[in-house]
Amino acid sequence: MLDWILAGHPAEPSLTTWARGHRFAGSADRHAIRDLVYDALRCQRSFAALGGGHSGRGLMLGLARSRGQEALFDGTGHAPAPPGSDEAGRPPEGMEALDCPDWLAPALQAALGPEFAPVMQVLQRRAPVFLRVNLAKGGLLAAQASLAGEAITTEPAAGVRTALQVTGNARKIKDSAAYGQGFVELQDLSSQDLCLALPLSPGARVLDYCAGGGGKTLAMAALMPLRLYAHDAAPQRLKDLTVRADRAGATVTLTGKPQTIAPFDLILTDVPCSGSGSWRRDPSGKWALTPQRLADLTATQAAILDTAAPMVAPQGVLAYATCSLLAEENEAQIAAFLTRHPLWSCGLQRRWSPLTGGDGFFLAVLTQGPAQLTQP
Repeated sequence: MLDWILAGHPAEPSLTTWARGHRFAGSADRHAIRDLVYDALRCQRSFAALGGGHSGRGLMLGLARSRGQEALFDGTGHAPAPPGSDEAGRPPEGMEALDCPDWLAPALQAALGPEFAPVMQVLQRRAPVFLRVNLAKGGLLAAQASLAGEAITTEPAAGVRTALQVTGNARKIKDSAAYGQGFVELQDLSSQDLCLALPLSPGARVLDYCAGGGGKTLAMAALMPLRLYAHDAAPQRLKDLTVRADRAGATVTLTGKPQTIAPFDLILTDVPCSGSGSWRRDPSGKWALTPQRLADLTATQAAILDTAAPMVAPQGVLAYATCSLLAEENEAQIAAFLTRHPLWSCGLQRRWSPLTGGDGFFLAVLTQGPAQLTQP
């Protein structure tokens, strides 16, 4: 599996295809294989150094050595063959040890300062699982009780009033009654907190311009009555949103041409980005990112802001969000927008760090005229 992914094939579809072709593997085995693959991808550079090679075998040998399990490579039964003389490996050094691409290190160091090394170390580990409780259907205690009835244990996530952290049986969530009834949704902690930070008001016309699967659309819908619209440049990403909205008891209008129904009181642009704040969940994105890809992304982000701004009502809000750690996609992008649009101002900029439990996120709230919000 790792050799296939290292050759350039996307991880998640590859795992799905493998599972369909290997029906003899039970669900526990499939989950274990998936976990090992993602663990190896998160630590691709450091495990390659430890394992003596940038290959599937090298990564798994490096993983085993990092856990003190090299003895598993003894060649007995179904075990992999013992390490050869060319697989001695070595301790990873510098950016290898942090599993950071060399070319990105200066930009990440500049953006994160003294948090650079701790953040990169957090991104080497699996992300916690968080649930967003649909407050339109009940509170956290009721959601916990419903989940506990199906042996799914949770605890409230500090500082985010909609969030539960799953502490046991996370793989049962999608089969649970609470999930099936729209009482809970899987959503990262920082993503939930970002939605809570948006200046929403009851009855407002709100457009989620880069809605994707609609997680933030539904998070906003659960907070108060809104006239919600969802758009995405790739409409197929929205294919499940209507079903999810019905399950959650929300009303969302899908639109392919939002400019024809503008203006909106608030437009959220959760733009395509490097995903550097969520590399725990998509470690392949770390290694696939290139300088040209980053340049293309920043150009797309600027174009989205320029396209969305004219659709905002005169007293409305343009919210810009990324799951990136890079200043080029965050503060620098906002500064460039304000240079191009001098009648706009930024009243709020906020970063969420992976060190606080959730993914790395960024939010800027833009308005026309003098800033209406206070910088924290």
